[in-house]
Amino acid sequence: MQSRMKNPATSLPGAFEALQALHKSTETGDVPRATLELMNLRASQINGCSVCVDMHWRALRKLGEKDARIFAVSAWREAPYYSDAERAALALTEAGSRLSDRADPVPDEVWKEAARHYNETQLGALVMSIGLINLWNRLNAATRQVSGDLVEQYI
Repeated sequence: MQSRMKNPATSLPGAFEALQALHKSTETGDVPRATLELMNLRASQINGCSVCVDMHWRALRKLGEKDARIFAVSAWREAPYYSDAERAALALTEAGSRLSDRADPVPDEVWKEAARHYNETQLGALVMSIGLINLWNRLNAATRQVSGDLVEQYI
């Protein structure tokens, strides 16, 4: 495989730094990093972004996550490895990543379940993280970025 161009975030001056700053702000929202990484992995699976799938399973492994939790995230509803709070975050991630799949992209029941486990600051971090990973997925997919060992420098 060959990418169509360098990643737009690295070729457009200031873009990468801005995205990194946004990413850092999501980490101040008091959501466990493992939860954010599980969300990133799940959104990237939905969007078919191999670079981000590669990056986020590696990040989860570096955090000490068990293989079962990493491998089963695409079937999180049926897998016993996730807390209720993680399940709420994953449901919100799926809804926020599949906006055109239903008339009400993020149904009230999905939002209410997330709000049951997370306060407003944490919800802000969840929503910003979902938006950011979807942006990265779209940048990578549009330009056919190639995954590989270089992703380790970013985790």
